[in-house]
Amino acid sequence: MRKVHPEFAYQARELEGQIEGILGDPPDRKNYQRMIDALVEEYASGGGIEDVNMLAFALVDHLEFKDPKGLLAEAEDYEFGDAARVFAMASCKGAAAARMYAALEENMPELGRQAIITAFLHLNPRRWDDDDQSLEQLSANDDGDDIDDEDQASDDFAQMFDQDGD
Repeated sequence: MRKVHPEFAYQARELEGQIEGILGDPPDRKNYQRMIDALVEEYASGGGIEDVNMLAFALVDHLEFKDPKGLLAEAEDYEFGDAARVFAMASCKGAAAARMYAALEENMPELGRQAIITAFLHLNPRRWDDDDQSLEQLSANDDGDDIDDEDQASDDFAQMFDQDGD
């Protein structure tokens, strides 16, 4: 298991929710496919919404990964990374998806890098470890030493504002 940047973990979880939301209950595969096709065409034409999650949604069903270990290594830093290297670690199957991939590499390389890694993490949840950010986990080692008994001002501080000198 490898640690990934918390923002990538968040985006991968969000992508799961987005896919479930579009599919609906019961799953409507035709609606899902229409949405994917529309996004692919939009991004292939050089446009599209500049959003990591929407782009990952457009990519997720079309990506093939050539270097999973390299993608995991790139997932450690959300803000900075080598976009050309990440694009080389994956490819898209299908003519429209391949056009989209090329357009992303040219027009939105950094956003594309983040979306490729997000889609990879979504499709490979057993390869990475998500930090538990639940309240129970965050408070596990809290011994309460940061809580003051009472919120009172010290005498020195209070005297700074004492106009009468009392």
